Amino acid sequence: MVKLSVIVPFYNVRAYAPDTLASLRANVREDFEFLLVDDCSTDGTPEILERAEREVPGAVLIRHERNGGLATARNTGLDAARGAYITFLDGDDWLAPGYYEQLLAAAEELGADFVRTDHVQCTARERKVFRAPVGRRNEVLRPRDAILPADRSTSVDYPMAWAGIYRRELLDRGLLHFTDGLRTAEDRPWIWRLHREAESFAAVGLLGIFYRRGVASSLTQIGDVRQLDFIKAFDQVLEETANDPESERLLPKAVRTYCAVISHHLGSIERFEPSVARKLRSTSADALRRMPQDVLKDALDGMDGERSSRLRRLRRRATGTPAVSGAAGAA
Repeated sequence: MVKLSVIVPFYNVRAYAPDTLASLRANVREDFEFLLVDDCSTDGTPEILERAEREVPGAVLIRHERNGGLATARNTGLDAARGAYITFLDGDDWLAPGYYEQLLAAAEELGADFVRTDHVQCTARERKVFRAPVGRRNEVLRPRDAILPADRSTSVDYPMAWAGIYRRELLDRGLLHFTDGLRTAEDRPWIWRLHREAESFAAVGLLGIFYRRGVASSLTQIGDVRQLDFIKAFDQVLEETANDPESERLLPKAVRTYCAVISHHLGSIERFEPSVARKLRSTSADALRRMPQDVLKDALDGMDGERSSRLRRLRRRATGTPAVSGAAGAA
């Protein structure tokens, strides 16, 4: 029986894949499988993965015939996974030796649907620890309670799929697949759905996953139109949350987070290609109009002056109105 399935998408990461694969080799166990999903790489990554399939115990190479993006590649791995537990790793990140054995032991001891972990962010030679924003550690909690409060960083603001481990039952219930085709922010609808629909989770203080930031080929570094998929991702969050029985309680958090992400992108708009920058402004203004206007008003009133002013200006230019209306709108 396979105890743990590790899903690792790769796309044009020839410079980093050897480190990733070496760290998997340092995490081998006879009941672990490593699903290496090549998302139609063109830079020599496929040859590296072919060697890894021969040399890393438990490695299984899966090839895409066309590039589908991270969400689609993860879904391919999920469809092939056989493990009682599932986790993720990106093809340019790496692990501490023996990390997965520790993570699995923590998950089995706690018995929760899923467990979230801390991680180390690596930018060139700089190392910085990021903690999962869950105050109570090593304790089984109710996931939807960790969505709030709306005005603080909570568990849904820590969306990285690789920062955790997930029971197979979540996959069987349809909660682990990603929205196919999303090129960025694919973790956002995913983490919200987990917290709304799973029954239990926990956070642990393990440090064994190293996230490589600043990779030139990463979408977080590229200012093309694929970045704008965050609009689709958060529209999905709003739609699904609006249909939740506790929508009145949860929507303020969803709207506030959506606004914060829009403001973040507008604040660094110079990194986008000119045509993409124009589309960012227009699609963001449309997104503000789609939000429930009473909830939006409260969100803008509660944000800091810089972010609030940026969003109010965008909305005024798009609608010609002097300020955000308090009238309720469609979700």
